[in-house]
Amino acid sequence: MANTTLKKNTATNIFIPKRVFIEPAALEYELGRRLRDRFRSEGIPVTVTGAHNRVTGIPGKTAQEAFMEAKRTLVVGIRRGKEFQTCKPSAHYQLPLVTSCPGKCEYCYLLTNLGKKPYLRVYVNIEEILDRAKSYIKERLPGETVFEGAATSDPIPVERYTGALRQIIEFFGRQEHARFRFVTKFTDVDSLLDAKHNGRTRFRFSLNAEPVIKNFEHGTPSMQERAAAAGKVAGAGYPLGFLVAPIILYDGWQQGYSELFQELDRVLDPLSRQDLTFEFITHRFTRRAKNNINEIFPHSRLDMDEEKRQFKYGQFGYGKYVYPKESLAEVKEHMENLVNRYFPAARVEYLV
Repeated sequence: MANTTLKKNTATNIFIPKRVFIEPAALEYELGRRLRDRFRSEGIPVTVTGAHNRVTGIPGKTAQEAFMEAKRTLVVGIRRGKEFQTCKPSAHYQLPLVTSCPGKCEYCYLLTNLGKKPYLRVYVNIEEILDRAKSYIKERLPGETVFEGAATSDPIPVERYTGALRQIIEFFGRQEHARFRFVTKFTDVDSLLDAKHNGRTRFRFSLNAEPVIKNFEHGTPSMQERAAAAGKVAGAGYPLGFLVAPIILYDGWQQGYSELFQELDRVLDPLSRQDLTFEFITHRFTRRAKNNINEIFPHSRLDMDEEKRQFKYGQFGYGKYVYPKESLAEVKEHMENLVNRYFPAARVEYLV
């Protein structure tokens, strides 16, 4: 079994921070002051910190303790950089709203990207961020500009506090030459169902076979709960997408992923299937990630046997361990068969 010190999935998985840090500059914005007052009224400690990217005061004597405490820490700041990072091939730019995620997925690449204490961070200068997005849109006219809102985060868990995602969705609903996309593992979507998206936001869910979720995606909703939330979102008229990742080849994986598609088939209405996308990513890891995972999740059963993998250099110059070509071909055949069987009108954007 996976690490027994971690709590099992619950039905709600609502993020409630244990502690909040806030930059002084964030208090110059109405949202910053509102967040400070709300958390204080709820008895959550709020501490003023010098900078949102240099936070001290998160406890933890071991790497595992520091990681777990960071996942219950929220930092409120402002985004100062004017430039957005690119986000190829899925979008032109990242839209910086949130950093990190309260989920404790053992395989997550953010284990290496965000350091030993991957606390959640939100920005309160939303209008300034959107003004910069407008300038990017204008620069690419008459072409369409696509923005990704979840490149290094999951924006849903903090939406109940900030309302920023709804604001972003409605902003793009008014943009003729831009589109927005984001992905989530979480199901607290009700506040977004009546947002005026005008079909310009693709609402995507990160899904997996239920055994993978139970063993490796700690603190996240079940496969059935995510599928039910996707059904709600489809009913609200959003273009829908599914990121099936990471595909893990455990004993019986074919049956597990078949059951995932059967559940999606059960909850999705006919109209939502006409503009549906799938993205498939097989499990891969770097040696650095493996070391970090073993430190944070010492009892993990995540298969990271380098002898069973193929070493491949990635686009950013570092090497990673991927499934061998024969296994990848088997995955490709199985997933394409599932898409063709249940959602023949859907578009597979990639399978890697």
